[in-house]
Amino acid sequence: MGEGRIDLPQGTLDLLILRTLALEPQHGWAISERIQQISSDVLRVQQGSLYPALHRLERRGWIKARWGTSENNRRAKYYELTKSGRRQLEAGKDAWEKLTAAVGQVLGTA
Repeated sequence: MGEGRIDLPQGTLDLLILRTLALEPQHGWAISERIQQISSDVLRVQQGSLYPALHRLERRGWIKARWGTSENNRRAKYYELTKSGRRQLEAGKDAWEKLTAAVGQVLGTA
């Protein structure tokens, strides 16, 4: 892990994937690129954790996959958010905001 990089807890990665897919359907590699880009290179998603997360989200019915053609004309699996995935994203964002506010309060008292 490089300097300034952070390992993501599992639930956090799920939430970031859902958020990325809320913008538009994406294939796996593009999801990790987008997260890295938006986080100013701090969050790097390894393929080894990305694909198990995508399969987990698909099993839960929060995303669905279909085959399509990528920008460079290769066959790729595209993932998109389902209705229940959108609800999960909203619930996850609320929980995340409560958690970070509470942790911030505790750290601020040190």
